[in-house]
Amino acid sequence: MWCGFGKSSVSIVTACLITATVASSSVSFAARQRNYTPQEFRSVLRGLGYKITVNNSPLTDKEAIQAIREFQKGYKLGVDGIAGPKTQDWAAQILQILQANLNVVVKPTKLLPRDQFYGPQTEAAVKEAQKKFQLQETGIADLAFRQKLNAEAKSAIGGSQVKPSPTPTATPTAKPTTKPRTTTPSPSPSPTPTASPSPSPTPTVSPSPSPSPSPTLSPSPSPSPTVSPSPSPSPTPSPTP
Repeated sequence: MWCGFGKSSVSIVTACLITATVASSSVSFAARQRNYTPQEFRSVLRGLGYKITVNNSPLTDKEAIQAIREFQKGYKLGVDGIAGPKTQDWAAQILQILQANLNVVVKPTKLLPRDQFYGPQTEAAVKEAQKKFQLQETGIADLAFRQKLNAEAKSAIGGSQVKPSPTPTATPTAKPTTKPRTTTPSPSPSPTPTASPSPSPTPTVSPSPSPSPSPTLSPSPSPSPTVSPSPSPSPTPSPTP
């Protein structure tokens, strides 16, 4: 059964009931319709993956007892190898869930009646699902297949309900508020203009020392004209003898 092994009977029943409610429009399990004949119960066990020959002989041979014991052990039933009412009820419930899940996943043209019997129509639907899952088409709904089928049925039903909750629409509102605060352009231009213009006018010192040494040449023309005219009047003494 898809509910899995190693759980208490109570937890298996709860899980199975929940899934059956989801997978089908009817809320509760239908009671087992009638006692299985040996052949019907053999086909149920074989269809669920247990090793047993399908014939109408009583369920008292070694192979049948072993298959029933394995079924009972897997579902925490009283392990006695006898297909009593409790064992048959569990088998009927598993078949009903299997047929409901096949109707959801395979969507056969003619829906399975959920009649709790592993007949040709159920076997054909199992093969169709195995083909869909790319598994070997044996027509045997063993535990691994039933778990896979159950997961597919749940996602097929619950997929439409999961879509409406994309509430991550709130995230974009946080992003724009952060960006304008980071862009603070006012501090960056103020340091550049103040520092660079003040040192550049200092070159005013260089022109003032260069013109002051050039006027020192003025004393050279003044002594030359004063000496040459004073010796010329000395010839006056010659007419006196």
